Amino acid sequence: MSAPAPGIDVIIATKDRRELLLKAVDGILAQDYPGEIRLTIVFDQVPPDPSLERAAANRSVRVLPNSRTPGLAGGRNTGLLAADRRLVAFCDDDDVWRPAKAAAQVARMRDDGAQGCVTGILVHTQGRQVPRVPAVPRVTPGALHQGRLTGAHPSSYLFDRAWLLGSVGLVDEELPSGYGEDFDLLLRCAQAGTVTVVPEPLVDVLWHPGSFFTQRWQGMADGLGYLLAKHPGLTTDRKGYAWMEGQRAFALAAGGGRRAEALRAAARSLRHNGREPRGVLAAVVALGLVSPERVMRVLNARGHGI
Repeated sequence: MSAPAPGIDVIIATKDRRELLLKAVDGILAQDYPGEIRLTIVFDQVPPDPSLERAAANRSVRVLPNSRTPGLAGGRNTGLLAADRRLVAFCDDDDVWRPAKAAAQVARMRDDGAQGCVTGILVHTQGRQVPRVPAVPRVTPGALHQGRLTGAHPSSYLFDRAWLLGSVGLVDEELPSGYGEDFDLLLRCAQAGTVTVVPEPLVDVLWHPGSFFTQRWQGMADGLGYLLAKHPGLTTDRKGYAWMEGQRAFALAAGGGRRAEALRAAARSLRHNGREPRGVLAAVVALGLVSPERVMRVLNARGHGI
C-alpha cells in the first residue's frame, strides 16, 4: 500500500490586490493533488479579510495578520511559523498554480529523495506568454552562482517544513526593501540539502506594473549589495558575478543621483564578463543615453526583467 499524500501548507502574503488574490486562491484549491492543502493568507499592513476563510475535508483557507516585520519576508515567516503540515509552499498573490503542480512536485521530491522542489513558470506580459524553465536537474549553489535561475520562481517553491525551519531557517527579514529574499532562501536551501526541479512551466506568473521594482531602485541596489556581501560565493563565478553586479549597476543608474557609483559597478560587471548586457545597459542609462523606463518596457515585452 502506498503512503498517504503528505499535507501541504501554502502561504500567500498579500496587501491590497483582492482581484488577483482570488485567482491565486482558486488555483491552489483546484490542485489535482489527493492530499490535504491548507492555504494561509497573511495580510501585510492591512486588516485580514475573514470572508476568504473556508473549511473542507482536504482544502481549507485561513487568514492571519502579519505578526512580524512589515513586508513580504515577514508575511511569509508569519505563515511558516503557523504551519504544521509536512510540506510548505509559497505563492505570490498575483500568480496562479496550474492544476498538476503540487502532485508533480511531491512525486519528484519522493523519487529524488529531495527536501525541496521548484518548477518552471509561464510569464504573461503584454499579451505574450514566455516559458522560463530552469535548465538544470537540481538547484545547486554552483548553478545559482552562475546565474539567478529566474525560472525557479518563489511561487514554485515547495519544501519539507521541518528541514526548512531546522536546517535552513526563516526568510531573511533584514534584506533592504526585501529585495532578493526569495533568491537568498533558495541559495541557503541549495547549500543545506537537495532541491530538485520539475522542468515544466507549472505556475502562471502575471507581470504587470505592480510586479516590478521600477519605483524601488534604491531597494534593489541595496538588496543586491547585501546579497553579495552575505554570500561571498556569488563573486566566485565571473559570469554570475557580472550578472548581479550589472543588475546592481542598472538599479543605481535608474534610481538617479548615484551616477558615478553606477558607472563603477557597470565597469566591474563588464570587467568580469565583457558580454554582460546589464553592464552595458547600466552604463548607457547612467550616461543619460536612454531612460530606464524604456529599457524595462522592451525587456518586459520579451518576458525578461533586468
